[in-house]
Amino acid sequence: MAELVVIAKIHSEYKEKFGIPRQSGLVKDLEARIIFEPEYRNPDAIRGIEEYSHLWLLWNFSMAKTDGFVPLVNPPRLGGKEKKGVFATRSPFRPNSIGLSSVELLRVEMDEKLGPIIVVGGADLLDETPIYDIKPYLPYADIHMDAKGSFGECHKEDRIPVVFPKELLERLPEYLRAGACQVLEQDPRAAYNKKPDYIYGLTLGDYDIRFQVKDEVLSVCDVVARGEAFRKIK
Repeated sequence: MAELVVIAKIHSEYKEKFGIPRQSGLVKDLEARIIFEPEYRNPDAIRGIEEYSHLWLLWNFSMAKTDGFVPLVNPPRLGGKEKKGVFATRSPFRPNSIGLSSVELLRVEMDEKLGPIIVVGGADLLDETPIYDIKPYLPYADIHMDAKGSFGECHKEDRIPVVFPKELLERLPEYLRAGACQVLEQDPRAAYNKKPDYIYGLTLGDYDIRFQVKDEVLSVCDVVARGEAFRKIK
């Protein structure tokens, strides 16, 4: 059996695990770019791909490693206290660290050095995540209208009100603003790690967004460029 090979890497605004959407498609207004490894930069390999609206990405949980087989995991949406079987969840801690995401195909760009670049929306991948394969999404086969979603279905509409002062929002470049609000609306905090009056820091692109949650309202209290943020922390 041939080993899996990395065909590409994705370049996203998610520089750290904290704040990455819990599923693909939840944050639609942030773009990510799939750049192929040198041996796969032949434009013929993606001929016809723009005829599809969505794609499946098969990728590697490069930052989620575990020692040995762990049959039970603690899904964050269940407060981290209730265990479910690893194969009944989308936990990153799996025997094979493989992830699956459905993303929207926005466009294909051609770069003189990097070859074809696939630009997608709705990705839930950490920056520079290795990609094993790309397949077209087929609505007639991939949509199951009567499918059941277990505990994940109970939380699909979870949102938290966000107060993002205009003067802070405008510190972000325009292309990040809508996506930043969408990320925050999903409440990046783990269900078991909601500390009152604690200031959380979320990295998005080259910016550090700091926020607090009081009375179930998330309020942004600062936005700092990453280089400046590191200087302040010191």
